[in-house]
Amino acid sequence: MSPTTSVVPGSALRASRLPPDGLYEGPRELRRLAPGQPDRPYALFGVRPLGPLIGAEIGGVDLTRPLAPAVRAELDRALLEWKVLFFRGQHPTSAEQRAFARNWGELETNPLLAAGDDPEVARFDRSSAPAFENVWHTDVTFRERPALGAVLQLREVPPYGGDTMWADMAAAYDNLPPRVKARLEGARAVHDFVPGFARFTPEERLIPFQDRFPPVEHPVVRTHPATGRRMLFVNTSFTTRIVGWDREESDRMLRLLFQQAHVPEYQVRFTWRAGDVAFWDNRATQHYAVNDYAPHRRVAERVAVAGDRPR
Repeated sequence: MSPTTSVVPGSALRASRLPPDGLYEGPRELRRLAPGQPDRPYALFGVRPLGPLIGAEIGGVDLTRPLAPAVRAELDRALLEWKVLFFRGQHPTSAEQRAFARNWGELETNPLLAAGDDPEVARFDRSSAPAFENVWHTDVTFRERPALGAVLQLREVPPYGGDTMWADMAAAYDNLPPRVKARLEGARAVHDFVPGFARFTPEERLIPFQDRFPPVEHPVVRTHPATGRRMLFVNTSFTTRIVGWDREESDRMLRLLFQQAHVPEYQVRFTWRAGDVAFWDNRATQHYAVNDYAPHRRVAERVAVAGDRPR
């Protein structure tokens, strides 16, 4: 990762230099589908893309009712292709939200988060607790088997602000310089819940969970089990170091990789209305809850689907 110069040898322009490891302007590869995967239409519901790469609104599906098998299968394809799906004005109950999520597997709970009226539903009530999550992250990568995905509903929205953003981490990997991809081949990183939660959780509450959630290792670049795409799998909240690298090189590389989620071309931003639902592929994305609505209240409820061991 050498410094980037903007002048070719022999040029009449004065010499110039940019610091290494930055994010630079120019064309980026924006590939929504896996290589060789056809771009097929959807037959059972409407799909309105919110960008060329990630994020689509789904119309004609009622999340408060059981899904027909064919609809579930087509929604699964949409999730893999668009990474995050949005459903406007659904207002599901906690039981209906759980039932929808269970179409993709067993549910998991996070004891570090507050629960809603239903113990399997996490509640984020930002009227009485400090706001956080305004950092790019992937949920629960400190688990041996991080969540497959999550279903989030906004029950109460502020009069302004409170958007959520998602970034496509396959695109983030695709656009890394070849020399960085080569350096990351086979690399593994440590993930730990402590740094992510210690910023806003009293120490005495975290200590009992240290044995339950010891640090774990995951590939720095994971392969999606359904699409086969390679994706960056490190994040600011929970990734602490690259195994076997000296601290300076590990820190420098992680800073570079953390920056990749910040590229707007890889992102979608969603403005909520009460009753809206988002369903995202936690394996393929990072997300960021924009904290710009104080002193107003924002109440969200989330159900998580258990995942697999990253490979």
